[in-house]
Amino acid sequence: MVTRAGPVAAMAVKSSSPVPAGIAFLLLVLCEVSWAQVFSFPFQRPEACGLNQYFDISALSCEPCGANQRRDSLGTSCVCLPGYRMISNNGGPSIICKKCPENMKGVTKDGWDCISCPSGFTAEGKCHCPTGHILVERNISGSLLSQATCELCDEKENSFTKANALGTRCVRCEPTFVNTSRSCACSEPHVLAGGLCFSNTGNFHQRIISTARYGELGMSLNSEWFAKYLQAAAAACWIHANLTSCQALGNMCVMNMNSYDSTTFDACRLFHYIFESTAGLNSAHSIPFWRQNLPWLFYGDQPGLAPQVLGTTPLPTNFSFKGQNQLNFVAASYDIRGNFIKWQTLGGGVLQLCPDTETRLDAAYSFGTTYQQTCEISLSKILADFPSPIFYDVYLEYTGEDQHRYIWAVPVLNLNLQHNKMFVNQDSSSSKWLLTRRIFLVDAVSGRENDLGSQPRVIRIATQLALSIRLVPNTKNGNIYTPLLTIAYSDIDLKNANSQSVKISFSVKYEMNQGDAFVQTDIALGVLGGLAVLSSLLKTAGWKRRIGSPMIDLQTVMKFLMYYAGDLANVFFIITVGTGLYWLIFFKALQFLHKLISQITIDIFFIDWERPKGKVLKAVEGEGGVRSATVPVSIWRTYFVANEWNEIQTVRKINPLFQVLATLFFLEVVGFKNLALMDSSSSLSRNPSDYIAPYSRILRYAVATAIWLVIGIIQVVFFAAFYERFIEDKIRQFVDLCSMSNVSVFLLSHRCFGYYIHGRSVHGHADTNMEEMNMNLKREAENLCSQRGLVPNTDGQTFQIAVSDQMRQHYDRIHETLTRRNGPARLLSSSASTFEQSIKAYHAMNKFLGSFIDHVHKEMDYFIKDKLLLERVLGMEFMEPMEKSIFYNDEGHSFSSVLYYGNEATLLIFDLLFFCVVDLACQNFVLASFLTYLQQEIFRFIRNTVGQKNLATKTLVDERFLI
Repeated sequence: MVTRAGPVAAMAVKSSSPVPAGIAFLLLVLCEVSWAQVFSFPFQRPEACGLNQYFDISALSCEPCGANQRRDSLGTSCVCLPGYRMISNNGGPSIICKKCPENMKGVTKDGWDCISCPSGFTAEGKCHCPTGHILVERNISGSLLSQATCELCDEKENSFTKANALGTRCVRCEPTFVNTSRSCACSEPHVLAGGLCFSNTGNFHQRIISTARYGELGMSLNSEWFAKYLQAAAAACWIHANLTSCQALGNMCVMNMNSYDSTTFDACRLFHYIFESTAGLNSAHSIPFWRQNLPWLFYGDQPGLAPQVLGTTPLPTNFSFKGQNQLNFVAASYDIRGNFIKWQTLGGGVLQLCPDTETRLDAAYSFGTTYQQTCEISLSKILADFPSPIFYDVYLEYTGEDQHRYIWAVPVLNLNLQHNKMFVNQDSSSSKWLLTRRIFLVDAVSGRENDLGSQPRVIRIATQLALSIRLVPNTKNGNIYTPLLTIAYSDIDLKNANSQSVKISFSVKYEMNQGDAFVQTDIALGVLGGLAVLSSLLKTAGWKRRIGSPMIDLQTVMKFLMYYAGDLANVFFIITVGTGLYWLIFFKALQFLHKLISQITIDIFFIDWERPKGKVLKAVEGEGGVRSATVPVSIWRTYFVANEWNEIQTVRKINPLFQVLATLFFLEVVGFKNLALMDSSSSLSRNPSDYIAPYSRILRYAVATAIWLVIGIIQVVFFAAFYERFIEDKIRQFVDLCSMSNVSVFLLSHRCFGYYIHGRSVHGHADTNMEEMNMNLKREAENLCSQRGLVPNTDGQTFQIAVSDQMRQHYDRIHETLTRRNGPARLLSSSASTFEQSIKAYHAMNKFLGSFIDHVHKEMDYFIKDKLLLERVLGMEFMEPMEKSIFYNDEGHSFSSVLYYGNEATLLIFDLLFFCVVDLACQNFVLASFLTYLQQEIFRFIRNTVGQKNLATKTLVDERFLI
């Protein structure tokens, strides 16, 4: 049995005649060849190929070059040997070479022709020319010369030309050579630096230090980049005011951590020297730290300047969680040579070395979002991604009051900065800080010694970036002070880039002055501490009385201290728990309480459209006679509608009891709480005999939140898609009830905004017997009467209303008489005249609102329109009701926003936060479920009770009839 694939594979690959794929496969199967042997081949790299081999990028192996050929500089194709020219080239290794004749041994630069060379050959067999000469192989028309020539470039004053770097053409000399020496040479006494020529007769400092300092490693090294370009950049900036050179000098100062030492002339000392020497120039944008022609690197070294910059002037714009909620940071970016690259936003992770999705990266700049990102990155990836540093001047873009766009400079706190060899920015006192402007992320250039093409000895990386945004105290408009970008660099001694890595962090945090909170805490401690003393004294006195001892002895003192220790512990517990609850749930509780107060303080009135049916004889009290009077309209329909309104005030889209029990079931019975254990297992059940890891509070909160929200969302979907469609829809049933009762509902949730439910009966009256009621319903079903809508021939019964100020004032005048007293509950003890006044006010309000709906008051009229799509999306009205009120068609029954029904999201989240806070405090889902259901019932009771009293007060309905 053949067990190795050598002979078969050799036959399949090396056979001169092609073997069909099917036959080859059959041979492999018959010989029982291992698939691992069939699909494997030697691993070869391009650099492992010989001089006469090239790397085949298709076969991924080294293949021989043709006759008279060798591999090219890349190693992926072949070129002709010196003395041979190409006669065919189809790309890659597909070339054919031919030997040049003896009298023309040179090869043209393009490799296609042979030529006679005037002064020797290069290693590649091309013609060589002396320094300052250019090689000419063809005449001006492109015809090949029989012999190449070497032409000397004219360096005289009329031309000032020299050969370019490739030696192919004459170009004009660098301007500093011409201006300084009036030639293309920079000979003594002139100074050649960085490819530029400078005169030594100026007063520019020559003792320039090209050392790069690495404070973390406690070492310095001679930077090839600084040695080559520092003096040239400084001289060009100082003497010629060259903008690019000034930026390059600033970059080298930033690469040295903006550190300043008065004893050495390094990059930052040179920058300061030029800055001070150009004090007569104007400042850019009137900023004293930004000299014309120079980059803005420092804020100055005056003591106490940093607190003034960071905490004196707020930004002239506001930010909020809605609307303008994105912090639009932008940066002017420069390359290492000082060239301006572009303006760019910081979105997409420009300053974030850790990779992530764009959405997550951009979340760092969402106002109010505390952001934290950490990762570990290999140095090989950093070197590949950042071969040269990019420098950023960061600004915050905003829109001014004149709607023009402005930018606000963001200062930098560089923790690696040294001022006269002291790390001043690591001091706890901000008055000693020295703020800077420009930053970079990775510097792999200044750490290169002797050769800029070599691997750096040291690499400097921004490992910690923290953006701090401080809110202006005592403001509710979202004002902030100047943001601060704190940055810390790590100096890494590069040994093996593939095995070394570095930890990176990027964070955004928000700060505010918590002095008021601390003061309130101190006050609470003082007050509750005093009460604790009083309580302990009372307990001690009670204890003394119980033991029958009137003497104050050591035992009494010890007993008092024990009582006081217990009471003081309770005080600390109350304050700490109260503070934690404040920060965790305060804002959502505020929203919930705001909704609750808004709902129980609305203005509501039931408009009764029923009119009297004829007259009756009525005895006149005190006169002994009778007289005719109109038949009174029954109040029971109004009471019935008011009672139904009272019932739907706390109707919700979820069942609170089911919500709590279902959450408890999945957490405790199914076992989802086990996912919050700090271990690697994802099992929902655990063996009691196994080790049970402690709970993670964060995971516990996450699991509880997920279960609660999923159950809540399922309930809401079931309620909307099934229950309301097929079982009961109380909101729409209430609207139908209003039509059946001939009662409209007029309610104002704000002073000039509210809702209207048109319940006017299409039959004219609703106070009738059963037979007529059924007849009316039958006529509606058969479309034998008009539709129920406020507008003729429409079904629209619900509206959002924006009333004019004149209408509201008239409403208030009548309403003041109606609610002058505290409600109907005291009517029994009130005088008859007061009761009669309230009755008259009720009828006056009913008459006024009815006439208002019927367009009787032309000076307080209204018109009906549809809301714009944008108005619906934004939840606001663009048109103000100046002369006329506005009724907006509302098919969505948005009057439910004054009920629990329309605020389900707020209620659901509030219950969730309450549940999680209790669980975080006691680590007990059962207790959290019980207390959550208890608070739901308490708030429901409060909502019903207070809402019932408010309803009775506003509408004159006796609250004894509200169930």
